[in-house]
Amino acid sequence: MDIRALCYGLAFALMWSSAFTSARIIVAEAPPILSLSLRFAISGVLGIAIAYALGQRMRLTRAQWRAVVIFGICQNALYLGLNFVAMQWIEASLAAIIASCLPLLVALANWVIFREGTRLLGVAGLLAGSFGVLLIMGTRLQGGADLTGIALCMLGVLALTVATLSVRGASGGGNLLMVVGLQMLVGSAALLPVGLALETWAVTWTPRLVAALTYTTLVPGLAATWIWFLLVARIGATPAATFHFLNPFFGVVVAWALLGERLGPLDILGVVVVTLGILAVQLSRLKRP
Repeated sequence: MDIRALCYGLAFALMWSSAFTSARIIVAEAPPILSLSLRFAISGVLGIAIAYALGQRMRLTRAQWRAVVIFGICQNALYLGLNFVAMQWIEASLAAIIASCLPLLVALANWVIFREGTRLLGVAGLLAGSFGVLLIMGTRLQGGADLTGIALCMLGVLALTVATLSVRGASGGGNLLMVVGLQMLVGSAALLPVGLALETWAVTWTPRLVAALTYTTLVPGLAATWIWFLLVARIGATPAATFHFLNPFFGVVVAWALLGERLGPLDILGVVVVTLGILAVQLSRLKRP
């Protein structure tokens, strides 16, 4: 973990967490699946155009092509699609909190499938972070959070786990921005027929909706995904995934600031516990002298 990786991680977490708030705004005035498909189509075209301008081409490795498809379907179509639908019924901050369960799932998959060991300090950090997440979620459940929305978000985070592990081989071979653009188009193509079958394009165009759609297309959609690839390439899938533990902090704060969602004492306590958990996990990745 160096300064550049830390900056990547913090920038990614802030951008990614803010997407829950912008998504909440979008689904209030537009059909969730079709609007997300449109967002991915625009982000994908922009990403590929910028990649070509930088000299990148579609000469990807086999591992990169595999990651383009898996990441496009699992993260973009399933994870974000399920979250967009869920946020018709649950708060943006709660969706961000559920997403922060990702590090535990990634670490478990790396341990079981890839036989990647984790030191005791790292295990303690993951458990502490999970406790902080549960602490925050408990207050929301007591407030009457919708169980269907919660279930959809949980299914989404399982899909995101697969997407995170799939980019293990996508960081080699260069052309990272091209990879980002292509996986956006995969997500758009996967969502479009579902949206056409289940939704009607009935949109209330307001300055608030246009601003939210523009922001979520350029910042969480394009910039955050590119930074995520750079982060995984620099420090690996498991330590990179621990930055998702910052989702409760950034997600709750951004939703509180922009949407007026509640921020209570237990939320603050949970954020502190989560932050300490991240520190423990990152320290556990340092090599012994």
